[in-house]
Amino acid sequence: MRQADWWRGATLYQIYPRSFADSNGDGIGDLRGITERLDYVASLGVDGIWLSPFFRSPMRDFGYDICDYRAVDPMFGTIADFDALVTRAHALALKVVIDQVWSHTAIEHPWFEESRRSRDNPKADWYVWADAKPDGSPPTNWQSWMGGPTWTWDPRRRQYYLHNFLPQMPDLNFHNPEVQDAVLDIGRFWLARGVDGFRLDAANYYCHDPLLRDNPPQPPERRGDLPAAMQQHLFNVCQPQNLPFLERVRALMDEFDARFTVAEIGSANNLERMIEYTRGSSRLHTAYSFVLLGGRPDARDLMRLMAPWQQGQGSQAWPSWAMSNHDVPRVATRWADGDPARTKQWLALLSVLRGTVFLYQGEELGLMQSDIHFDQLQDPYGKAHWPHDKGRDGCRTPMPWATAAPLAGFTKAGKTWLPVDPAHQARAVDMQEGDAASCLQLTRRLLALRRAHPALRLGSFEPLWADEQVLVVLRRAGPDAVLLAFNLSDASRTVELGQTFTGSSEALTVGAARWIGNGLQLAPWAAFISGVESGSWTTS
Repeated sequence: MRQADWWRGATLYQIYPRSFADSNGDGIGDLRGITERLDYVASLGVDGIWLSPFFRSPMRDFGYDICDYRAVDPMFGTIADFDALVTRAHALALKVVIDQVWSHTAIEHPWFEESRRSRDNPKADWYVWADAKPDGSPPTNWQSWMGGPTWTWDPRRRQYYLHNFLPQMPDLNFHNPEVQDAVLDIGRFWLARGVDGFRLDAANYYCHDPLLRDNPPQPPERRGDLPAAMQQHLFNVCQPQNLPFLERVRALMDEFDARFTVAEIGSANNLERMIEYTRGSSRLHTAYSFVLLGGRPDARDLMRLMAPWQQGQGSQAWPSWAMSNHDVPRVATRWADGDPARTKQWLALLSVLRGTVFLYQGEELGLMQSDIHFDQLQDPYGKAHWPHDKGRDGCRTPMPWATAAPLAGFTKAGKTWLPVDPAHQARAVDMQEGDAASCLQLTRRLLALRRAHPALRLGSFEPLWADEQVLVVLRRAGPDAVLLAFNLSDASRTVELGQTFTGSSEALTVGAARWIGNGLQLAPWAAFISGVESGSWTTS
């Protein structure tokens, strides 16, 4: 594989800087803390890290509201601390991917402060402004996922401005070429500092419908509880004008060696949009969506998710997959209901998917979602939607490093920005390091297997069996082949494959699995992964 294609089939470890490691004793994680823990990250067998935002910000949305794209927020350290992190990561053969939040800024950003002053200043058209309707109501009916309309009235300009997220996070106007140029200059700044790639936050939100058409309602059977879930988001996101800008982003990346982009996409047509944004060599390298960040899929669902990437336009694109991140409840709770065996099975499944894989900090420990009391909440979404939705703080609590240390070894402070979960402390890194059966040690074995087999990083995904409960797959790349089997149920299953396989290496199993003739018997929640001799299977 060419060095420029290092990202194909790679595993990237997502670090949420606030919650990873605190080096200066203020109860908040920082860049030096990350650097001090990079040896641990490298020991997992990942190919690189993705850092959530560490830029200067008023922190209403904890870094996803940026007021200076080129500055490190003092909370996290200095630009010298960032440079040292990149240097250490590269010394450990870890790539460094950073968030780029370009769809919107904080209201404190100098661009917005200038834009809101008048309708004729040099940056008047850098944000999305629109007049009120004759009755004074907002220009469209668009609804924000953070709650309420996507429009806020500004008395200085006597116009509304667009914000698809918090009202204090106004959307940039990507229909303006000057905005695109300014954003690409920001990207060039960080690429020149040695970062290996960008995770593009809300990449399908860059452009809006210039005609400002109303979104139609959802059909009754698809209507959700929130206003944003009651309409089809046809005009505030996923506009065709996004594509030329994405091509400009790719051209920028191609100015540098071996750099890559991964888009975050939240769409009603997730797979279609992932393919559209990554097809060919002139758009983004890869993209992930929320298809594995929501409800639990069955085996047939998983087969359907993998199928489009090996045929038609999908064969010219490359997917990415994540089961947990900083925005959703942890998979150990969401899908596994806290069951350690089921948690390990989902971890095994993530490690063998065709595409680029993202592992969220603590996922390798099998951490469950934390239950945060209302008076401890920090997340503005959680505060606004309590108790229907407790928000995102439960997946953002501090990383547990040491079982016996105060506050799990995350900090030397007396208090952390979010509480340390006692259940997490019992699953701390030091406890799992010495346990061969731990989730941490399983992660290392799984990622070593992924690195050792081209079939797992790059190979085809050929389903041999798929019903609601059991998925059996053969992955192949040239002479390398790996057989995968997953029983996603609480009952034992035996699957007659009609083929005989000869193992080329010791099988890795989660739970019990064994061959009985041509039948593979799988215990409840079992996973079976085994290299097989290429050409050794025969149809009975």
